[in-house]
Amino acid sequence: MINKITAMLLSAAIAAGGLTACGSGGSSKGNDGKVNIVCTIFPEYDWVREITKGVDNVEINYLLDSGADLHSYQPTAEDMLAISDCDLFIYAGGESDNWVDDALENKTNEDMKIIDMLELLGKVDKTKEEEVKEGMQAEEEEHEEEHEEDEKEYDEHVWLSVTNAKLVGQQIMLDLKEIDKDNAKKYESNYSDYVNELGALDDDFKALAESAKTKTFIFGDRFPFRYFTDDYGFDYYAAFVGCSAETEASFETIAFLAKKADELDAKTIFVIENSDHKIADAIIENTSTKDAKVATLNSLQSVTKEQLDNDHTYISLMRENLEVLRQALN
Repeated sequence: MINKITAMLLSAAIAAGGLTACGSGGSSKGNDGKVNIVCTIFPEYDWVREITKGVDNVEINYLLDSGADLHSYQPTAEDMLAISDCDLFIYAGGESDNWVDDALENKTNEDMKIIDMLELLGKVDKTKEEEVKEGMQAEEEEHEEEHEEDEKEYDEHVWLSVTNAKLVGQQIMLDLKEIDKDNAKKYESNYSDYVNELGALDDDFKALAESAKTKTFIFGDRFPFRYFTDDYGFDYYAAFVGCSAETEASFETIAFLAKKADELDAKTIFVIENSDHKIADAIIENTSTKDAKVATLNSLQSVTKEQLDNDHTYISLMRENLEVLRQALN
């Protein structure tokens, strides 16, 4: 949750700036004539960028462009101000976004469109409960006690499904058409083109899955790829669930994953971006052959501004994952 100091700073900033609701006269565009969009994570940002391509009056604010981890991010007062009067706000909607309710309590644009990806995809049965697989290290007890016994925890990494990317992109397009009617046809055209690109990516992943000699991933890390593996019929074993805060694996977890690697004759142990490889290296050291390699799959949740400047996109990063998997699974 946002602390009281941040909330107080926001209230003071709003009062000082004299912010008012943006919508008037049937239009949701801001007083500056721009369509102001705030996205929490990179996939949302890039989908918006593709759907608004060639539209000059759009301003996109990507909150995590410093490369901050989604699971530990807390908004600044400046971030809160950006959210408060934007025209469209997009966020993942999982446990990592518990701060959003407080942020939206202070919104000054009553016409704001809001996309909670988990909520949106839940309506079409595309969300998954967090899964604890055999051998996976459980969260510390104090973390587990934060949840009621019957409270379901959903895996928030919905963007790693290309199908989900299409569905969220469609909602972005529909909301933008309402906010900015003058450019409605451009948004439709851009979305249509982008869906074709996503479809080609999806086809390539399906072809990879059909040809792969290995159908199971061994992950010496958190595992945010459940939507991806379910889409293409892969299985996995991992040290931690996707949203885990754990960084040290027990000997039992490492030994279990090493045994699975031996059983499956796995030549690759996977990690996500920014991993120090310690767990993966320990797994390899405990296999019978000790000759597996470490490969990195990008979960797209900590993309920096520098990477944006180097033309990284959702599709380019997913295609990098495709190439990593081609080498590792065949």
